[in-house]
Order: sequence, then C-alpha cells, then structure tokens
Amino acid sequence: MQTVRVSNVESAPEETVCADGPPTTDVEVLEPRDVPLGGPRAMTVRRTLPQRQRSLIGAWCFADHYGPDDVAASGGMDVPPHPHTGLQTVSWLFAGEVEHRDSLGTHAVVRPGELNLMTGGHGIAHSEVSTPGTKVLHGAQLWVALPDADRHSPKDFQHFVPTPARIDGATVSVFLGSLAGQTSPVETFTPLLGAEVVLDAGATVELGLDAAYEHGVLADTDGFTVDGTDLARSALAYLRTGQTVLTLTNRSDDPARALLLGGPPFEEEILMWWNFVGRSHEDIVAAREEWMAHAERFGEVQGYAGEVQHLPAPTLPAVRIRPRRNASRAPQDS
Repeated sequence: MQTVRVSNVESAPEETVCADGPPTTDVEVLEPRDVPLGGPRAMTVRRTLPQRQRSLIGAWCFADHYGPDDVAASGGMDVPPHPHTGLQTVSWLFAGEVEHRDSLGTHAVVRPGELNLMTGGHGIAHSEVSTPGTKVLHGAQLWVALPDADRHSPKDFQHFVPTPARIDGATVSVFLGSLAGQTSPVETFTPLLGAEVVLDAGATVELGLDAAYEHGVLADTDGFTVDGTDLARSALAYLRTGQTVLTLTNRSDDPARALLLGGPPFEEEILMWWNFVGRSHEDIVAAREEWMAHAERFGEVQGYAGEVQHLPAPTLPAVRIRPRRNASRAPQDS
C-alpha cells in the first residue's frame, strides 16, 4: 500500500524569510498553491502560508489544508519521527484520526473537533500516523511562531476538546483564544485566536473581532463570502487590524466550514526552513546538524512502527539564509 506523508517534509524546501507586505484591499485573498509532500506520489496539500504576498497572520506562520483524501487509495498519513524548533504545531481534523507520538513521551489520538498543540521550543521530535480505522483523512496543519524570548522553551503537548456553540445559523468551536463568548484554556506564548466556524446553508453570521488582531479565514469548502468578498475552497482571506466585526455568508445549499485565525501583528523577523523556525542562518544550521547527529536536544520518539525512525533533513541551500526586516504596514483607515 502506498504511504502518504504529511508534514513540511519537502525534498528541497526553500528558505522562507517571513515579512508581511502591506494589504491592498480590506479583504486580501491569498490563493493556495499545491505542495506534494513525502515524495512525487504523495498527498498534495494546499498551502496558503507562508508566501511572498504574506508570511504571517499574527504569529500564525504556516497553513496547510489537505483532503478529503481516500485512505484506501493513498495509504493515509505516515510521517516518521522528524524535528521542530521555535514553533508550536496545531493539528485540526475534519475527518479521520491521527496517532501522535513525540519525544516528550506523549501518545495521543487526534480526532475531528479536537485540538492537538505541540510546543517545539528548543527542540522536539514527533511522528504522525493515520489510524487503521481511518477511511477519509481531511484537516489542516498550522504552525505558530514563538517570540524570541520563548523560542527555547521546553517541549510540551496540550490536548483540548472545545464545546461547539450555536450562534445565528452557525456552529463555532474555539480551540485557541476567545470568540463569541467562548474561551479556550490552552496556553500560547502570544495572544492567538483559532476557531472552526460551520455555517448552515444560506446563513450569514456576524462575529465580533478584537481590533488589535489581524485575522485570516481559511475556507474548507466553497460558498463563502468574507465581508462581501468571495472565498474559494482552500483560499485564505486576510483582514488587517482595526476591524471589529466579521461577516461570513454561506451562498451554497450545503453547510460551509472555515477556520478563523488571528492574533496581534508579530513584529519580530523570523526565518523558516524545513521544520525549523529560527532567527538566523546559524540557528538553522545548528538545528539541522544536531538533528542529523541524533542530539539530545530533540530526544527520541518511542513506539513508531515505520521503517524510517529518524527522517533525514534535506541539504541546506548553498547560499547563506538571511532574514530581513518586516515590510511596513499600510496605515489604518480612520
């Protein structure tokens, strides 16, 4: 059976300097690009962050949307132990189940509507495998950049099951931060918002926003308009700070689902390469070397049954990876 791997395990990942560009409209639509992961025949995910047009929304620095994937045809998810630094991973499923193991000793099953948040900090390793009972795999993989003061924090894992709430023709599940009277107890290093919003067929909902946050709406289905702007499936709508109300409309005859992400603008410059978030070329080089040397920094994942017990890091580019200052933001409307 073919095995499909889902993580940022591209064979030749490009270095990404994260710097926000100025918005051009009130709703800026970021189109997804297809990225094959785990080999040329692997599952294709649809990536909206990072990209040249915009690298971060708050501290959210990475967004992949995948599925629905027929596991009988693809083989499902099988990501061997691999490292992370300087970030938190946020896994959110719409269908299927994923078994998570990490070098902290965590062994958990992630299910639809349940949050899996792992802190890489100074260094962690983990594996992700769809369960034998999974027929369809469908979800989102998100990353959060850690501020410089916290990016060497100890490895950690949190699991949370939010209680869905009905609001004006919509069902809202808040897994990070606060929205519509719901608050998640999950700890993050910067203020964040993460919520699933499911609109009834033909419904419109208005959600109050924190004006200090910038926001993103990642559409899982077709049919959405975001403040009157059409948003196709897998696209991400960006809304700058200063907005206090978000209007979502479902123009379709079926329920429509999206993820709402947000946070205050992340003003620090960061550098991303493969599964590492750092502040300099030296950060990335050191993390790669220590991972390849099986250093204690990342630890070992116990219980993963695949043949590859330690996913090799790609070769670094031949040029020095350089961060640059964030682009200035457009002035807010009065």
